[in-house]
Amino acid sequence: MTINQLSIFIENKEGKLAELTSTLAREGVDIRAMSVADTQDFGILRLIVSDCDRAINVLKEAGCVVSVTQVLAVAIPDAPGSLAKVSHILADNHISIEYMYAFITRRQEAAYVVFRVADNQAAAELLTANGVKLATAADIDAL
Repeated sequence: MTINQLSIFIENKEGKLAELTSTLAREGVDIRAMSVADTQDFGILRLIVSDCDRAINVLKEAGCVVSVTQVLAVAIPDAPGSLAKVSHILADNHISIEYMYAFITRRQEAAYVVFRVADNQAAAELLTANGVKLATAADIDAL
């Protein structure tokens, strides 16, 4: 029940993000969600994309360092308290969140939250047992 997240090492220089996103756009790869963690010299761009394999190939051809990480994505109601519920389920069961980011869609009344946790399987089972809908790669592709 995990989805692929791309992590791209990117220089923290003017125009680099524009260059990278233009490369993906030219190849028809749609960015569904993104997060950037940066330092003064470089950043890690995390992406959920419409076509992971194509994105990897295109980015590597462009000279980017790319890795794939398995993450959980959950669909939650786009309403106050929804994220708190999911966060408490994980915290109450001693599952630490390494990082997370979220996005909403125009087509559904749901928000999607991407979680990186130490044990995807345990977190997936726990969330499912507590009525939280996990998003699949097909769900993300259909957005």
